[in-house]
Amino acid sequence: MKKVLVIGYVWPEPNSSAAGTHMMSLLNAFKAQNWQVEFASPAQKTEHMVNLDDYGISSATIALNCSSFDEYVSNYAPDMVMFDRFMMEEQFGWRVDKHCPSALKILDTEDLQCLRNARHEAHKGNREFNHRDLHSDIAKREIAAILRCDLSLIISSFEMQLLTDVFKVDSQLLHHLPFMVDLAALPAQTKSFEQRQHFMTIGNFRHAPNWDAVLYLQQIWPLIRKQLPKAELHIYGSYPPPKATALNNPKTGFLIKGWADNAYTVMEDARVCLSPLRFGAGIKGKLLEAMIMQTPSVTTTIGSEGMHDELPWPGAVNNTSEGFAEAAVALYQDPLQFINAQKYAHSLLQVKYDKSQLASDLINKIVTITANLAQHRESNFTGQMLKHHTMRSTQYMAQWIEAKNK
Repeated sequence: MKKVLVIGYVWPEPNSSAAGTHMMSLLNAFKAQNWQVEFASPAQKTEHMVNLDDYGISSATIALNCSSFDEYVSNYAPDMVMFDRFMMEEQFGWRVDKHCPSALKILDTEDLQCLRNARHEAHKGNREFNHRDLHSDIAKREIAAILRCDLSLIISSFEMQLLTDVFKVDSQLLHHLPFMVDLAALPAQTKSFEQRQHFMTIGNFRHAPNWDAVLYLQQIWPLIRKQLPKAELHIYGSYPPPKATALNNPKTGFLIKGWADNAYTVMEDARVCLSPLRFGAGIKGKLLEAMIMQTPSVTTTIGSEGMHDELPWPGAVNNTSEGFAEAAVALYQDPLQFINAQKYAHSLLQVKYDKSQLASDLINKIVTITANLAQHRESNFTGQMLKHHTMRSTQYMAQWIEAKNK
């Protein structure tokens, strides 16, 4: 039985974030192969984290900058280690190389943080993003982690192209893996146009692009409300801070709802999902949830990026507040546009998000690389070179921190 160790940046919270849902999809894909799976994290446990025992997945708490991990990983002796985000590879990758050198190393990027950070900086500077913004310390760290691993999972087709064209990463080190949707579990029927009312959006308030989208909606909502005076905007999300709840305004229909017990239920109740993202990376879980519940969505180019490629968007894409509002009102009022958006959503799910196909492709890629691991690594000299230097710099820094903490 193959033994898999997943080192998480945080404990999975599938009801709080798309990243948590994606992580559970990966863990379940590994379990479906009858592999032994353990999830370990240095993060604090939370009230919303999933109970991994329910899925037959063991768990362990590990420490940063501590040699206790060396004994732990040696005893567990994994055949494969997957790092959740590049920071975990930085922290624990050199220890895995030292104590389990034959273990396949996979990096689950979730999204390219260097891209998200670069776009955020451009947005704060009120200027257009360009590729020069990517030449940051975060980019150097993240790309180095990708090169040190045997395989990196990339969630967006846009980011796949960015890595190969801009950063010149060998495509053999990358695997495109968007969110995996169980098509057999899709609802046979959802609420009709007439049964739905109001607008909604959802997203973890701790995620900077989501919070910025809420602030942007304050500009957009009056334009919608002017044409639809009885409509409401329901804003859901985990961990709403006081600055978010302070925006709640029943008089204008701008309602901060906070935590949603079931994201799919509140998505289905709405007639249109709004997601005016102005920066970010990866692909957006809320927009995939909208497709699953057959709820048309209005988003920006950033929001739809890497999610539909050449296929029509199930709703509308617009980057100006006026155009965004007009598209939202049109979808809300026109049953034909609503039904067409639902058809586009169905096609997108079938073509790009089929869990069975995506999981099968991933497992086949893992098996193929594992069977030819030595040759695969020989072809990645840059990665071997980076490992050599990381084993010196990161190792000594970690050992210095550990000694200081004592």
